[in-house]
Amino acid sequence: MSDALALAHQTHARALWALCYRMTGCAADADEVLQDTFVRALESRPPASAEQPLGPWLFKVATRLCIDRLRARRAHGYVGPWLPSPVEDEALVVPTPPAARYDVLESATVAFLLALEVLSPEQRAVVVLCDVFDWTAEEAAACLELSAANVRQLHHRARGLLAEADAQRHPLDPAWRLRHREVLEQFFAALATGDAQTARSLLADDAKALSDGGGVYSAARVPVVGADRVQTLYTRLLQLRGMPTQMTWVQVNGRWALDAEHPPHQPKDAPRSVTGVVLNAQGRIALIYSVVAPGKLARA
Repeated sequence: MSDALALAHQTHARALWALCYRMTGCAADADEVLQDTFVRALESRPPASAEQPLGPWLFKVATRLCIDRLRARRAHGYVGPWLPSPVEDEALVVPTPPAARYDVLESATVAFLLALEVLSPEQRAVVVLCDVFDWTAEEAAACLELSAANVRQLHHRARGLLAEADAQRHPLDPAWRLRHREVLEQFFAALATGDAQTARSLLADDAKALSDGGGVYSAARVPVVGADRVQTLYTRLLQLRGMPTQMTWVQVNGRWALDAEHPPHQPKDAPRSVTGVVLNAQGRIALIYSVVAPGKLARA
């Protein structure tokens, strides 16, 4: 690797990975896209100069590779609900402009990454570039090889599709983060003691449960919707599998989550899960999610 490329890697790799993760929602994909980007830089990068630095070219290549990954994932389908890879907060923090619409950790929350799934790959790229990294329409247009007018149109439509999620945004202050941990802890404590009433009271009436087994381990193949059904689901899981053998609180995707190891039962039972919640404005569980797909747990 040349000195110029080594310097570019040192300068841009962290921000490029952050871009790729927010584009794909998958840490493994972000790792591979980052590697592929620098492989292409070794093979066919343009000469860098003061007038044409290497950074924008790297972001263009990485963004295009992410768009290709998103298209392929949607074309091939996914077994059951798709959830983002849990990633430790420390790996998600990169310098971003304070004027950006979304805070650097907010842009990596499970709620935000799921909201981005309704967008087209190009719309997602525009939102990540403009609202997370605070790029101008002209800068995003150069990256995506579109006109600035097209970027503004994509941006406008994307914000419209994200309006409902934006209306439910809540500042990522320490007290709100701690509330997520407390509610999740209270929910599982109630289930463990057979206190169905308390467990039910912590759930919003329209609560939803998502489980991502990636086709490897057993997980609900469709979303489970409604407080009673969600409570029943987790009660039955606890009855069938028993209490985890080990539980650790981890800070992932801007929230506290429960990293649990489970006793072996059936071959399709996952040995490990990362479970978190998204709360509504009233502090009740709007979404409880469990990631058990082994390929998604390496960064948690």
